[in-house]
Amino acid sequence: MKSNRPNQTESPMSKVYKNLLREFSDDILDLMQDGIFISDRQGTTLRINKAYEELTGLSNAEVCGKPVSMLQDDGIFDVVLNPEIVKTKKPTSKVQKLGRNDKVVHLQGYPIFDEKGEVCLVVTFARDVTVMTKLREVMAEQRHTIEKYEGRIADIAGLQHITEGIFASPVMRELVDMLLRIAQTDATVLLLGETGAGKDVLARMVHHASPRKDKMFMKVDCSSIAENLIESELFGYAKGAFSGASTQGRAGYFEIADGGTVFLDEIGELPLPMQSKLLRVLQDQEIMRVGSSHVTKVDVRIVAATNRDLTAEIAEGKFRQDLYYRLNVARMNVPPLRERLEDIPLLANYFLEIHSAKYKKQMHLTKAAMDSLMAYAWPGNVRELYNVILQLVVTKPNGTVDLNDMPLRMRESVAANNGIVHSVETILPDLETARPLSEIMADLEKQIIEKALQKYGSVNKVSAIFGVNRSTLFRKLHRKSK
Repeated sequence: MKSNRPNQTESPMSKVYKNLLREFSDDILDLMQDGIFISDRQGTTLRINKAYEELTGLSNAEVCGKPVSMLQDDGIFDVVLNPEIVKTKKPTSKVQKLGRNDKVVHLQGYPIFDEKGEVCLVVTFARDVTVMTKLREVMAEQRHTIEKYEGRIADIAGLQHITEGIFASPVMRELVDMLLRIAQTDATVLLLGETGAGKDVLARMVHHASPRKDKMFMKVDCSSIAENLIESELFGYAKGAFSGASTQGRAGYFEIADGGTVFLDEIGELPLPMQSKLLRVLQDQEIMRVGSSHVTKVDVRIVAATNRDLTAEIAEGKFRQDLYYRLNVARMNVPPLRERLEDIPLLANYFLEIHSAKYKKQMHLTKAAMDSLMAYAWPGNVRELYNVILQLVVTKPNGTVDLNDMPLRMRESVAANNGIVHSVETILPDLETARPLSEIMADLEKQIIEKALQKYGSVNKVSAIFGVNRSTLFRKLHRKSK
């Protein structure tokens, strides 16, 4: 910005206007809403306006006539623009912190040039960003809280169709009856079972059947949170607890869910240091935010779930025994889907109904297709069934879903079952070659084990699936027919 103008003969009126501008320049500066700081090429402060005084708490008397370098050395400012602008002859901007009141301002400085093209003045505009920064932090905190609530609401809405339970098997009826009785208390519930067996659905049933049903249900997946973040996510953190932390602090899951239920899914994944902190919540119903020495009381009901063998984890030093005892008040073993075959048709038809409605289709399963679902072992349990039906609805046209439309693994299960039926027919005795039933059953058992080994390729897997130890399998495999 140059102050020199082309040489022109000034009229009398021009001189009058210039004199007016000189006379009232201070008043004009004081009308401006941005803070203005004017210094010369040597860095000496010449003028600040009223907006700058109000913004910084400094007065003209305090700073005028003083070099900006002295003001910086005295801790009035942490950075200044004048020397850089004089040297580079270019505008620049920086964020400045005021030592007096910890206020943060944004500086935008511009050079003013004389007739020789040298910087004669530096004009700096100062804008308050402290309020905006705090507002952004408050908005970020509110957004974080809203996202947590929205995530929980979406999570509940996405599985609302099964929160009341879709089951027909006696084992699940018995389990749910027990669960509903326990729900009326505040007892901690521990759900054990394979991944995808429906532990999260049962956890919601506990909440919805409890006196806390009108409060928050907070699901926390312990396996999905980074180890260095899990404490602050669960318990929150105090103002300035660590680098990058919100200056307002932040509430954790337990505070947000106060009065409601916290579902700790995959609790077996929780790091040992966090297990001791969780024990405090269970024992005393209180938490302490990261970076704080203040104890906060919370009123939450804990439902925990895991697919791990916690007694084995305790033996290996991976899970605290005292925490296990605290969790093991009302323990429920959730059976895998393959052990409750009566639930498969009910679940399959229900999933088919909701997916068909969503994608505006009319679809149904033939008996052969349903038989293939019944024959399959379902290692992924209910979650796998849900996804299989979704895949069928999305990829198949309207109408009937037959055996040939089913995934390969289901068709193979049907073939394996047919093979077993054929094996039974081949070993049935006729009238001339009567055999004891115990022998027939032993041969059939051997054939089943051999086919299972062919399918799963591991004695350990077959042992787990059939619920027998390895030595029993080997004995049955090498039993000789009489």
